[in-house]
This record gives sequence, C-alpha cells and structure tokens, in this order.
Amino acid sequence: MSENRYGGAGQPAGASTDTWSISPWSDTHPVPSGQVLRDQSIYTQLLEMMLHLRQTMSEHFVQLMSRQGLLQEQRHTEAIREQEALLDRLLCQMINLLQSGAMSGLELQVPLPSEDSRGDVRYGQGTQLSGQPDPVSQLSDCEAAFVSRDLSNRGIDISALYQSKSQGYNAYQKDKYHKDKNTLGFINLGTSENKLCIDLMTERLLESDMNCIEEGLLQYADWRGQPFLREEVARFLTYYCRAPAPLDPENVVVLNGCCSVFSVLAMVLCDPGEAFLIPTPFYGGFAFSSRLYAKVELIPVHLESTITAINTYPFQLTVDKLEEALLEARLEGKNIRGLVLTNPQNPLGDIYSPDSLMKYLEFAKRYDLHVIIDEIYMLSVFDESITFHSVLSMKSLPDRNRTHVIWGTSKDFGISGFRFGALYTHNKEVASAVSAFSFLHSISGIAQHKLCQLLQNTEWIDKVYLPTYRFRLRKAHKYVTAKLKSLEIPFHNRSSGLYVWINLKKYLDPCTFEEEQLLYRRFLDHKLLLSCGKAYMCKEPGWFRLVFADELPRLKLGMRRFCDVLEEQKQDLRVKQLKPPASQPASCSGTP
Repeated sequence: MSENRYGGAGQPAGASTDTWSISPWSDTHPVPSGQVLRDQSIYTQLLEMMLHLRQTMSEHFVQLMSRQGLLQEQRHTEAIREQEALLDRLLCQMINLLQSGAMSGLELQVPLPSEDSRGDVRYGQGTQLSGQPDPVSQLSDCEAAFVSRDLSNRGIDISALYQSKSQGYNAYQKDKYHKDKNTLGFINLGTSENKLCIDLMTERLLESDMNCIEEGLLQYADWRGQPFLREEVARFLTYYCRAPAPLDPENVVVLNGCCSVFSVLAMVLCDPGEAFLIPTPFYGGFAFSSRLYAKVELIPVHLESTITAINTYPFQLTVDKLEEALLEARLEGKNIRGLVLTNPQNPLGDIYSPDSLMKYLEFAKRYDLHVIIDEIYMLSVFDESITFHSVLSMKSLPDRNRTHVIWGTSKDFGISGFRFGALYTHNKEVASAVSAFSFLHSISGIAQHKLCQLLQNTEWIDKVYLPTYRFRLRKAHKYVTAKLKSLEIPFHNRSSGLYVWINLKKYLDPCTFEEEQLLYRRFLDHKLLLSCGKAYMCKEPGWFRLVFADELPRLKLGMRRFCDVLEEQKQDLRVKQLKPPASQPASCSGTP
C-alpha cells in the first residue's frame, strides 16, 4: 500500500525539544504540561482537536491514495465520504470553541454539516440547531472526548491524553493474530510483554500449592500488601539483588503494577508543576503515569547515538549531562525533585555499572534529589558474561532515605496480567504515604497468595524457569539480530531486556519525526505494531523499539511483515529520489 505524505506529527531533526509531557505510547504532538487553568484548557482542547483532525485527514489521504481493488470501490467511496463528514464536524467544533471561549461547556454554535438528497456532505444553508437533534449526542466516542459538557478541564485533558496514546494498541487488541483463528490479525512487537515462557508459568500456576481460598484472602488486607507477600518480596529481593543485609518487609509496599508505584511516588514526592529529571530515550509510560494524578513534569536529559570523545558509547549517560539539564531546568524556574533511572534500561537495554550508579547517586545527593530506580528487567539479562548490579546490592548509599527501588513480575516472569509492582524504600515516611494509595491500587488476596508461592520457590526459579527463560531470550534475540544484520539495519546491541533498539534512519527521507510517524503507520497497515522513538522522547528521528520476546513462529511472521514494509518503503524512496529535487530538510546520515 502506498503511504501518504500528509499526516504524521513531529518536528524536524534538530528542532528544539523543550520540557514536555507527551502521551506515553503516542507519536503525536506533545500536550502542554503544567497547571490546567480555564484558558489553558481551551488551548489543550483545540490542540487535541487539531491532532484528531490531522489524524483523520491522514487516514483520508491514505484512503484516496491506496491501491484498492475494483471490487472494493463502492466501500472505498463510502469510507471517504464518512471521513469528509467527520472533518466538517471537527472544523465546526473548533470554530465554536474560538467563538464561545468555552465559558459554559463546549457546545456547537455553528450549523453542523447536512446531507442533501444526493448524499453530498456540505454545510447547512441557514439551518438552526433549535429543533435539531443534539449534535454532541451524535458524536463518536473519540469526538466526545473533545466536545463535552460533563468533564472537568482535567477530565478532558486526561481523556484526550488516553485516547491519543492508545490508538495503535487498541487496534491490536481488537484484531489480535492467532495461529488458527485469525492469521491476518495484528502481531505486536511494540508492547514489552514476555511471551516466551507461558507454558512454564501455566504449569506452575496450576500446581496445588497455588490454590488457596481462605477467609483472610477474601477480605480487606493491610494497605501495604499482605504481610506474607511483603515478607516474601523482601526475601526475594535480598537474594536476587545480592543485598549485603536482609531487607526489611516494613520497607516494602505492594501495588497493582510498577506504573502505579511510579505514579504514586510522583504524587508523594512532588507538588503539581514540579519535575523529575529522566534520561532519554525512556519508557513512555512514565510520562502518562506522572501526569495522571500528580501533574509532574519529566525533564529530558537527551542522550546522543553518535560516539565522540565525550560519548565513548552510544546513548551514554554522564553526570555532566545531568548537571547541564538540571541547570537549564532551574534557569527556567523548574523545581526539580528527583532523578528517574531504569536499570536495565528501557528501551536501550544498557546495564549501569556499579561505578556509574554511584556517580548518579552522588549527583542526586549533591543537589538534594530523590532517585527512583526501576529494576523491573533485573532477571532478564541473557548474556552469562554480564552481571546485573542492583542498587540494593550497594553496601552504602549516598542518601538512603532518598533512594527508592521499583520491581515487579510483569517482565521477568511474563505475568503482566497479575498487575503486581513493589516499592522498596528505606524511608518510612515515603512508605507510609505510598501505602495510602493501596486503598485505590491494591491487589486481590488470591493474586497475592499466588505471587507469594511463586516467589518463594527459588529452587524452581533457579533450576527450571530462569535457565529456560534466558535460553529462549538468547535464541529469539539471535534470530532478530541476525535478520537485522542481513538487512544492514544498525541496532543498539545489548544483552538484556525484551527488545532491541533499531535505527531505521535510512528509510526516512527527509529524516524527520513526521517521516518516522508515516513509517510507523505503514507498519500498522501491515498489521504490525512497533514503537516509535518519539514515544520514548528520543532526540533523533528514525529509532524504533522492536520486542523479540515472543514464540518463534509468531516472531518469524512478524519479521516477515517487517521486511515487507521496509521493502515497500525502499521502493517508494527510489521513486521519490527520481523526482526533480526540491528544498527539503537534510536527510539522516551516519550510523551509531
């Protein structure tokens, strides 16, 4: 299918990338952050409506330019007319917002498009809304997010943020690939899910010790989590993190997922409008989590792929870069409260050495910053020559009371559906404040029992699960990287995590975030979900994260679709290069 050149969001390479608060899994334009006042809400609504309008226009042009068969001509024409009607309605909504100032709800005050006897869509001639059906009630769910009498300003902001981030993922959820039932469905190589050991986990979870229903599990528990689970988490982390002394169960708080833990930490450590430093590229879910409750900004510490005298390896994080970002943020009046790190890193797969970790912690202490370290991939290191060093393994921390560790079972054990995340902090005040949110973010008693049984069986984990898991990770990684090498696609070669960070710059011309978004959509057209670099706030366009932790037959099919997309893209680039030259942004050059 020929891709369009009208949609997409982003900015030219080298454009300014200010403090941002972007939809975490979206590749659309950033949404303004900070306090949501009434006048700012209007701007946010208009911006999101413009984004939706541009998305619809993009789909419209794809329809017009796609190579559909003659048998689909009638359906094709109907789809285009529906999109034209939607474009007209959205334009009406924006005109109304500008006219009314949104002082008393977001109601339409200009006529909606009407349909004449020939079925042509056009604006009504002198029609009035009185006596007509309520236009708001006729809008789709997506449109209603931008036109609402009922939502607060922050409700509108959150709804728009959620919908803008979830479009590709929702398409996948509605049309998943199945080897027997839906062979033409979406294959998801974008979401970091571990699907390699479902057979082992299913077998383990069906064993008799997992089945327990008793009174205590069916009632409200300690808000911090069941005492037996917190004790087991403390023992588990002591053992696998190689802590120098037994960790204290009183310092453990259990919530329904690591994003919940991060969101709550942002809430209890920051006031609205305050900020964390975070090296980029980084897991986009942090951006959504930090905004959802706390309205906390994430200040990017941009890392570069090019090796220089300062950068001895690609995407290197240094204290100098942290200090530079901190100074710039403070000059802009930002109150920086902490530093966020992921180790092993997502999406890069880097593992911080003990020396590097100590330098980052000392930097944070020097400037009175909290440090939040997400270690959710700590058991997903599949190169036996590499050792992961947890921050909990350090004999002394520069600032114990301001060092907080997050871990969960979603990645290492492939059970994201359990919704389990744990905080370990030496700070009793922080633990107590985070515990209050268990009122909203607790885990069921039955799930807590199963998790405890899983974690305490270290013999099964060490002798059965981890060897098999890491063998399968190595095998999948070897297959994907061999395929990338055959395609001459550069990638960040690391041996941890469920993904590989790949460089598709040579398939972008010009090398912009708009072209990156168009390539992302072309993958979607081929029922393949990947993740764009912009969703991770990568400074450079052209990077994608490709998840390989999947069973081999599905992974091979996904890579076949991947190759098909790149071949299409390559052919289009050839045609484009044969056209007369025009003034365009400079193309990407060089590899990391």
